[in-house]
Formats: sequence, structure tokens, C-alpha cells
Amino acid sequence: MAGMGQAALRLGALLDDRIGVAWQAVKVRLGLLRPVEAVCYRGHGTAGRLWLRGRVLERQGIARATGSDTVWQNLANMWRRFTSDELRGARVVARHADRTVQTVTDGEGFFDVSIVPGSGLPPGWLWHPVQVTVAGPLARDQSPPRTVGQVLVPPAHATFGVISDIDDTVVRTGLTSPLLMTASIVLLNNAHTRSPFAGVAAFYRARQQGADGAGGNPVFYVSSSPWNLYDLLVQFLDVHDIPAGPLFLTDWGIDDRAFVTGGHGEHKLARIEALLATYPDLPFVLVGDSGQQDPEVYRQVVREHPGRVAAIYIRDVTSPERDRQVHAIAADVRAMGVDVLLVADTVTAAEHAAGRGLIDPSALPGIRAQRAHDDSAR
Repeated sequence: MAGMGQAALRLGALLDDRIGVAWQAVKVRLGLLRPVEAVCYRGHGTAGRLWLRGRVLERQGIARATGSDTVWQNLANMWRRFTSDELRGARVVARHADRTVQTVTDGEGFFDVSIVPGSGLPPGWLWHPVQVTVAGPLARDQSPPRTVGQVLVPPAHATFGVISDIDDTVVRTGLTSPLLMTASIVLLNNAHTRSPFAGVAAFYRARQQGADGAGGNPVFYVSSSPWNLYDLLVQFLDVHDIPAGPLFLTDWGIDDRAFVTGGHGEHKLARIEALLATYPDLPFVLVGDSGQQDPEVYRQVVREHPGRVAAIYIRDVTSPERDRQVHAIAADVRAMGVDVLLVADTVTAAEHAAGRGLIDPSALPGIRAQRAHDDSAR
């Protein structure tokens, strides 16, 4: 029965792709294609290579959220996000300085480019621009649209990196199902009306600055939310002054495994291992919550990559039964020589980080003050 189910999913995905290709060709031929745009996701890289991901879509018309938006306005934006028309086989040209690469989008409209800087990167820059142009197909009479993506390259003086979950780690949801979390994000709230955990923004800024205050410690965000929510999540980070960083989200769709492409643990482990390989000389602080599989994933990372994890912070958001499991995992990780802190409060985590030399102790009063302010604003 399982084999028949997987075969049905594969057949459904194949039919969906064939229909999509045919319909796109009809729209191009009849001039029905709406204006095309490229969405660039924040990328990451090194002095020797820049990676940038994005998507080519027919223009979505998503309105930027405000604090006074109604549920119906949030619903309208949600509808536009999840009914977007992606362009398959679109030709994309990416340029950084004197280097140009070309690629085409996949069946979901995604593109990935990798650029080797020709003349080196400008010193002192944390973010590096990559210009992206869509060469076609285009709407009738449309000039090739251009946009600029940004790629984060950690400076040489970075002392560690941070890999953080988002839901129930940075922002409170109280939900452990990815589907329910997505519904909560897009149906009931927006970037202005969702609230981060008290004190989170100041704590993340302190980690980015590091114990010496030099700044430049990179922050990466890994979430099971779909790429359709990228603009909302980036706006949430910006609105609440939480450090900018590349986001690694998931592609939700039908394949031969499940409705959601990949699971939370599988997705997170793959992204962490890729970052460890990209920055082999950089230790990492892992931040997550107890609600899904973060403790299990982080234990596996510590076991398989000894010496690469500086500390682990787990926000406790679950039941006593799950807490017992998480405490047992934490004991395993501590036995491997890595500190694990299970906390319900940001200040407790910040005090531990200051004691471990991960943040400047002088940042603690600001973190406490922001926690108090955030608590009073609820």
C-alpha cells in the first residue's frame, strides 16, 4: 500500500509539472503572462565563493504589512503567497563585480547560483551585492527585470556563528505542527502583530557582536516554514531589530515522500551540516526549542562533528513528558563535552552566554531592559 501511495504521489507530481509547463507556454504565446519578477533570498558565502538562491514568479502584488492590517488583509496576502505562479525554465543571469553566471529555474521557479569572485571581495563588507536579471520568458513589452540579492560573508575576525530556529525560538507560536504554525503566521498575524520572545532581539544582537564587541558573527536561520513565507519572516526580523541573516526554509509540495517536502529534522540537519562544511574553521552556537526535533538534531550534530559546537540553547516550550526526553538528550550532549542550557527565559540564556565568553557581559543590562519592555508591551 505504501508503494502504491508513493507511486500515486509521483504520478500526481509529474502530471502537475506537465500541466504547468503546457499552461505556461500557452500564456507566453497568447500574451497572458503577467509582469515577471525575481525574488532573491539572502545568500551566504566565503571569500572564495558566493551562493544565492531565489525564485522567478509572475508579480504577486503582496502588500507590505502594517500594524493596523486586518485579518482579511492578512488573508489576502496569504492567498497571493500560496497561489503564486512560478516560471519554469526562466533564464537568469547573475553578476557580481566582473563575474557573470547564467542558470535556469527549476519546476518550482527556484534558481541557485554560485559565483567565484574574480578580483576578491571589498574589505570590511559583511554583505555583498549580486545583481540578478531575468532574461525570459517575459510579459509582453516587459523589459528584463533586475533586482539585487545580498550575500553574507563572515569576516575573518568572526569568533563563532549562530544557527537558530525561528518558530518557538525567536517568535512565540505555542504550536508544534508546521501546518498549524503556518496557519497562525499567515491567517491571524503579520510581521508587526507577531511578537518575539521577550529580550530576544537584544540577545541576538549581543551574540552577533561577540564578547569583544567587534561584530560580524554570522546568524543563520533554519525553519520548516515554506519559502512562500520568506518575505513575511524577513520583515518580522527587520521590524523587531533582530539581526539579519540568511534563511533556509523548505519547499512545500507533493513528492514521493510526503505533502511537505522533507521533515523538520531532516531539513535542519542537512542545512547545519552544509554550514559546518562551508565554514570549517568556525565553531557554532545552536539555538532551538523543545517542541519539535531540535534536541535530537543537535545531539546528532555534536556526535558526528566533535569540536564544532560551542554551546546549545533550547527554549523549553513543551509538556513535562517531552521535558523528560529533552533532559535525557541534554545529559547525553553534556557527556560529549558541550554545554546545553534548557531555558524558558532569554535573560537566563544571556547570563550563561556571558559566563561562557560568548557575549560581552556589559550587554546584560540592555537585554534585561528589553525583556522588561517586551513583557510590559504584551
